[in-house]
Amino acid sequence: MVSVEQIKLLRQKTGLGVHDIKRALEEAKEDETKALELLKIWGLSTVSKRADRATAQGLIEAYVHQGRMGALVEVNCETDFVARNEDFRHFAHEVALQVVSMNPESVDELLKQEYFRDGALTVGDLLNQTIAKIGENIQISRFTRFELGL
Repeated sequence: MVSVEQIKLLRQKTGLGVHDIKRALEEAKEDETKALELLKIWGLSTVSKRADRATAQGLIEAYVHQGRMGALVEVNCETDFVARNEDFRHFAHEVALQVVSMNPESVDELLKQEYFRDGALTVGDLLNQTIAKIGENIQISRFTRFELGL
């Protein structure tokens, strides 16, 4: 039987719902690694189901590093409710940090880049995790990077 502690631990790691975590742990026979793999697979299928939904809401995130370089990033979602969600805002901030630190040329290049905080993930993986966690389609629409003197 799946313990409450196991569910709490995976919930802290993933931010996903208790029901999904419990189901994954049961299917994985309480093996945390296998449960995480299942949650990832399920999340990816959720992402593909949401990919066609319109993203007319969102926010523009700004990040300036020591007054010498900065980025503006437009990240869109389906509803204004999600645009105010802390997880969504955190994702947008992480994208702005990525743009400043890695200087991608396009959104496609950005999505393929190694995530600067975790080399095991790409920015695209981070996007998919955020979509699975929040439950709405999210897109990085555009960005611009500024550097003093260039």
